[in-house]
Amino acid sequence: MADRLIYLPLGGAGEIGMNAYVYGYGAPGKERLILVDLGVTFGDMESAPGIDLIMPDIAWLEKNKHRLEAIFVTHGHEDHLGGLGHLWSRLEVPIYARRFTGSLIRLKLEEAGHPADTVRIVEARPEVTELGPFKVQYAPISHSIPESSALIIDTPAGRVLHTGDFKLDGTPVVGDAWDPVAWKQIATEVDGGIKVLTCDSTNIFSTHPGRSEALLANPILEWVMAQPNMVVATTFASNIARLKTLADAAKAGGRKICLLGRAMRRMVSVGIETGILSDFPDTIGPEEAAKLPRNEVMLIVTGSQGERRAASAQLSRGRYLGLSLKTGDSFLFSSKTIPGNEKSVGRIMNALSEMGVEVYDADDGLYHVSGHANRPDIETMHEVLKPATIIPMHGEHLHLREHVMLARAKGMSAEVIVNGAMADLTGTAPKIVDQIETGRLYLDGNVLIGAMDGVVRDRIRMALNGQATVSVIIDEDDNALPDAWVELMGLPVRGRSGTELDQMIEAELAEFLERADRRTVRDDDKMEEAVRKITRQVSMEEIGKKPEVTVIVSRLMAD
Repeated sequence: MADRLIYLPLGGAGEIGMNAYVYGYGAPGKERLILVDLGVTFGDMESAPGIDLIMPDIAWLEKNKHRLEAIFVTHGHEDHLGGLGHLWSRLEVPIYARRFTGSLIRLKLEEAGHPADTVRIVEARPEVTELGPFKVQYAPISHSIPESSALIIDTPAGRVLHTGDFKLDGTPVVGDAWDPVAWKQIATEVDGGIKVLTCDSTNIFSTHPGRSEALLANPILEWVMAQPNMVVATTFASNIARLKTLADAAKAGGRKICLLGRAMRRMVSVGIETGILSDFPDTIGPEEAAKLPRNEVMLIVTGSQGERRAASAQLSRGRYLGLSLKTGDSFLFSSKTIPGNEKSVGRIMNALSEMGVEVYDADDGLYHVSGHANRPDIETMHEVLKPATIIPMHGEHLHLREHVMLARAKGMSAEVIVNGAMADLTGTAPKIVDQIETGRLYLDGNVLIGAMDGVVRDRIRMALNGQATVSVIIDEDDNALPDAWVELMGLPVRGRSGTELDQMIEAELAEFLERADRRTVRDDDKMEEAVRKITRQVSMEEIGKKPEVTVIVSRLMAD
């Protein structure tokens, strides 16, 4: 069979976050592969209680790792590289990235005990990385983190342009500016132009043109100058341009700058080490900040998305590293809240308000601009590159579908390709040729578990229904002792009868145990089934809920 060019998203297509995209070229089933990005998303208490990180299940890729040439990382955001420390050992291939991103990856690999020298630092185009049938170039583009890049992937079937996350910003403060002339050259320098544009779809529903990061400098400076007491600001730690804008405003306002949060300090440190941040203002530690007059300090802190252990949440609960907020202080959220994090962020805002702190957010647009291209900017990218085919990515299904409709309205081929759908890109239009089983991996503490393992499902069921633990004792003669012991968690103490629920369950179980036949008593499975049924029946009658029930059958042994 003829060689083909394939595209297979394992994460990031039909969702925002957890990006992982496979490209392949060769004979069907024998294609040489590259992986673009390997990111994470974050758990929430409603759908994944207790889960720290969620990442794509790479079982298919692991099975085919003998065909995998390398991993190419577009930029340093967690949803694009956060899975490398946890999953690289399953693939064990070189990782390619630009200098700033590569430094972040090396830190992650070292923390996980993996060799940092697997990271290969590459420069922006015209440098070309040749691996198997692929020739890959990094094309600089603006985003909310330095050295973001699209990937130019040249194959025997034509040129693919994978945008990664991008915006069209001519004055990004830190990082690469949008250069339409350079991008026009990318589209015209090869015969056939751009065969496939795999394009960011995050802000496809935002109809106004995107705004430049540089526009925030004056509003943020005016805000800092107007505050009478301590000033605190939070944003994404990776948004180095925003960190610099905030720090420059603090310096201009005569304030010392204190960075709180490990991720914040790490990003600034890596930015300075790699030359991205050449003139970041000097900072002080929390001990010195605590000694200064409140109107001479600005804290720049982690936790813009309501993370429970981050500095913002800690300050909202009273005290962090010797620092506390007081009535008259001001707190700025210089970032948009990611959908799903509204409750966590709201809790912090309300806690700060109860302390008498003045809270400011990004809703009016004065103190935040998006790092993603809005609809007019996406259309500009279409017009500059003039691709034959558009494949939307980095968006929920509604975003992908809207992007496809936009492209088709302008006469371009376009298709929604979601996680697990393998598409053949060789022809004039994408064609789904296979369906790969995809799922999620959860980082639960320091253990990776599969979505189908049942851990999260059981945790949710316990949260919804409560838990009952019942202990039953069987003596040496296979007689059930009538005194069962019941312990309840997450359930009301008393039911509608007014009697304590555990006592009601124990009484019903005592009656059952006194009359239980020997066949049931001798069979642990039957005992557990009967005890569980009675416990749930009593609970349903008393409180209207059927709890999760754990039954412990203990058997006494004769001497």
